[in-house]
Amino acid sequence: MTTPKHVKNLNDVHPTSGKPLFRSTILLFGILPVDASDLTLLEFDEGRGFVERSPMFSMKLWRHERHIHDCPGDPASVVLVDRLTFQPRLAQPLIRWFIHKVFTHRHKVLRKQFG
Repeated sequence: MTTPKHVKNLNDVHPTSGKPLFRSTILLFGILPVDASDLTLLEFDEGRGFVERSPMFSMKLWRHERHIHDCPGDPASVVLVDRLTFQPRLAQPLIRWFIHKVFTHRHKVLRKQFG
């Protein structure tokens, strides 16, 4: 997903509930544009999570909830939970498979980066 050049983190855009922050192009393999999203946060709790509901060309509905919880029994760790609700416009089985792969990869990268 692309971001405007001036956006390094959410402090650069000042999230306002329900107001699109910017348009993001979704790139397949980081190269091929396959979709666009008007990134819109409904809720934002800095350091704890967000609820995003962003209009996308490929989706009738896209809602992404991310919550970060303290890990019971390990104060040095957290539990990251992504909950997705989406309804593709076309090729529903293929899109569901692809989204699953994207988030599985994303979580693998986060585990590798943060241990």
